[in-house]
Amino acid sequence: MNKILSFIFIFVSTISFAQSKQSTEIKNFFWGEKDGFKSSNDIPEKWKNESAIIIYKNVNYDYHKFGKSITYTSSVRKRIKLLDKASVEEFSEFSLNKNFGRRRGYYGSWRNKGSINIGIKIIKPNGKQIEIDVEKDAIETDNEKKIAIASLEVGDIIDYYSHSVKSFKSRDAYGFNPVEKTLGETYPIMNLKLTFETENDFFVNFQSYNGAPDLKQINTKKKSLRRYELVATDLAKNDFPKWFFPLAELPSYKFQVFFARSGKFENRAIAFLPKKENIIKKKVTKEDVINLYDNKFKPNGDISDVKRYLKENNITKPRDIVIKGFYFMRHYYLTRYFEAAVMQEAEIVYYPFQYYGKDFIYISNQKDFINHYSEFLKKHKIDSEIIVATKRYNGPISDLLIEKDVDVLLKVKLKEPVYLTEFNQFTDVNEFSPLLESTDVYALELNDKKKITNIKKSTLKSSSHEDNNSTTTFNVSLDDNLEIATINKKTALTGHLKYSNQREALSLFDYVNEDHKKYKTKKFLDYIKKKRNKTKYTNELNALKTKATNKIKETVKNSTASEYTFPMENYEYNIEKTGRYGFSTPFVMNEKFTVEKGLIKKAGKNYIFQIGKFIGEQIGINDQEKQRTNNIYMSYPRSFNYSISFKIPKGYSIAGIDKLNTNVTNETGSFTSQAHIEGDELIIETYKSYIHNYEPNNNWPKMVRFLEAAYQFTQGKILLKKI
Repeated sequence: MNKILSFIFIFVSTISFAQSKQSTEIKNFFWGEKDGFKSSNDIPEKWKNESAIIIYKNVNYDYHKFGKSITYTSSVRKRIKLLDKASVEEFSEFSLNKNFGRRRGYYGSWRNKGSINIGIKIIKPNGKQIEIDVEKDAIETDNEKKIAIASLEVGDIIDYYSHSVKSFKSRDAYGFNPVEKTLGETYPIMNLKLTFETENDFFVNFQSYNGAPDLKQINTKKKSLRRYELVATDLAKNDFPKWFFPLAELPSYKFQVFFARSGKFENRAIAFLPKKENIIKKKVTKEDVINLYDNKFKPNGDISDVKRYLKENNITKPRDIVIKGFYFMRHYYLTRYFEAAVMQEAEIVYYPFQYYGKDFIYISNQKDFINHYSEFLKKHKIDSEIIVATKRYNGPISDLLIEKDVDVLLKVKLKEPVYLTEFNQFTDVNEFSPLLESTDVYALELNDKKKITNIKKSTLKSSSHEDNNSTTTFNVSLDDNLEIATINKKTALTGHLKYSNQREALSLFDYVNEDHKKYKTKKFLDYIKKKRNKTKYTNELNALKTKATNKIKETVKNSTASEYTFPMENYEYNIEKTGRYGFSTPFVMNEKFTVEKGLIKKAGKNYIFQIGKFIGEQIGINDQEKQRTNNIYMSYPRSFNYSISFKIPKGYSIAGIDKLNTNVTNETGSFTSQAHIEGDELIIETYKSYIHNYEPNNNWPKMVRFLEAAYQFTQGKILLKKI
C-alpha cells in the first residue's frame, strides 16, 4: 500500500501526540461548527469516472514569535471521496514516519520541541461517521507507525488532518526550508485554500507560477500580524508522468520564510530578503543578485601550496594553470583528508586532522571553493565570471525567488571557457549539474580584484548525447552441457553517466591512493611518528579497506543484477580506470559472472537463448502513457552502445538473427541493432540515443517508436539448432 501521510520531525527533544484540550481545539478547528465543508459530499458530473475526488484541501502555515521563542505551525486537511477499489486500497493504510534523524523543514542550528495531532474519520454514504482512534490503532512496524483502516468502501469519504507545532529559541538569523508545490495532485481538487500567517521579524518570499492564483492579503486589524490566502477551485488532476518537471509547467507556488530580529541579522541572511517584513517579495531582481553575492563571495585563502605545485611541474600556460590547479586543489584540500576522516568516523582516532598541522586547509562547501579559487585566479591575473544559475526543474532564472535554488559556478574566461564548480572526489573540469545545461543564467562580471562590477544574461552550454555515453561489451560462452553461461562484461562510461557508477563502485582507498601517487603527497600514515600508533593505525586502515571493498563488491553486484532478469553467480569485478581526470575520460569497469538459469531453455534437441536480455531492462510504454500531453524533460542527452559476442557451441547453428536487426531513428533519438555471424561467433551491435534533454509533447510519439524498438529487442531470442 502507498504511504498517504508521512511526517518527519528533526532535532526533537520532545515530540508527542498532543492531548486533551489542545487536541479538542485542533479537532474543532478542522471539523467544528465553522467547518464549511462538513456536509460537502457531492462531486461534479465531469469527474464521476475518476478514481477519487478531493472535495476540500486546506493547507496552513503560521510563523510566530513569543519573546525569544519561535513557533512554526503547519497543517493540512483533506476531504476525499473514494470512487473505485483502487482509491480504497490507496487510503486503507496511513503511515506516520518516526525517523527523527534528518533535517526536514528548517535549517540553522537550534533545538526544538513540538507536538503533532492526527485526525482521521470516515463518512459513509448514509451519513454515518466513524472516527479513527489514531493512538490506539497505530501499529509500529519498520520504525514507522501505521494505521490500517479496514472499513473503507467505494463511495466513502475519508476526511483527515495533520497539525504540527514546533517551537525553539534563537537569537540568530535563520531560514525555514523552502516550500515549492504544485496546486494539483493525482486526483482532481474541487476546493483548495492555503492560508499563511506571519508577524514582525519574519521575511517572506512568495510567488505563484504558471497561472496559479495570487496570494491575497487579509486584513487582521493588527499592525504586526499579517495573514494571506490563496484560493483555487476546479483543479484538474495531474498525471506526473516519467520525465516531467511539474514546477516548470503546472500551476504552483513557492515560498520561503526567514527570521531576523534586527538589521545586522538581516544582512547576514543568505537570502533574497524583501526590504521590509510587511512586504511579500515576489521577484528577485538583478540588483538583488549583485547585492547578495557581492557580500558572499570575496577572494581569499592561502594558495602557496598550489603555486608551489605549479612551479615544481613547470606549469605556465593559462589553461594548464586553471585545469591542473583545480585537480591539485581537489586532492590537496579534500581527498587527502579522507583517510583521516574514516579513522575519525570509525572512532579510531578522536581528531586525526591534528597530524596535518598547519598544512590543514579543508574546502568542503561552495562559498569556500569559489573564494579560494578566485584568489588563485586573481594571483595569476586570469579573468573569470561568477555564474548564478537554477536547475531546470525550478523554472527559468527570470522566476528566481529562493536562494537555496541557486547553483553558483565559476567561468574562467579563456579562449575556450572553462567552467568549475565546488569539487567533490569525482568532480571534473567543465562538469556541472546536467540540470543546469542549456539554461539562461546570470553572469556576474568581475574586475581584476574579483569584485562584481556588472550582471548580464547568458546561457550555459549543453553536453551532447555523444558526450554522455555508455559503451558495454559482452563476451558470452556456454559450457559443454549448454547449461551455464559465462559472461565477461566491460563497461566504459563518459560524461554525466560516470558519476553514479563512480560513487557506487570506487572505494575511497582507490581514488585517494591514485591521487597520492599522482601528486606525490604524504598519506595519513606518513604523518604518524610514534611506531606503536603507526602499527595500530595501519592495521585499522587495512581492516577498514577490506570491509569497504567487500561492501562495495556486494553493492556493485546487486546493481548489475538489477539491470537483468536473470540471477548471477560467481561474481567478480575490477576497476580499470577511475575516470576522475576529465569529463570525457572514461570510467572503465570489468565484470565476470555466470548464469545458470533464465537465459537458456531446452527445446527438444535444440536450445532457445534469450540474447536480447543483455542490453538490460528497457522502458515499456503502456497505452495510457502513449497519450501524453506533458512536455518531456530529461536530465541530459545520452547514448548507449552494446556489443555482444556470443560463441556458437560446437555442433550447433543459429537461426532467428534476422529478427534482431532494427533501425528506428528520428530527431528525438534512435535504437538500432545489427546481427551477423563471424566465424564461430554471433556479433550483435546495438545503439540507443536520446538526442536532447527536452522534447515538446508533440515529439512524444517519435520517442515512443525508438523506446518500443529497444523494449522489443529485449524480448529477442535465437535458436541453437543441432546440426
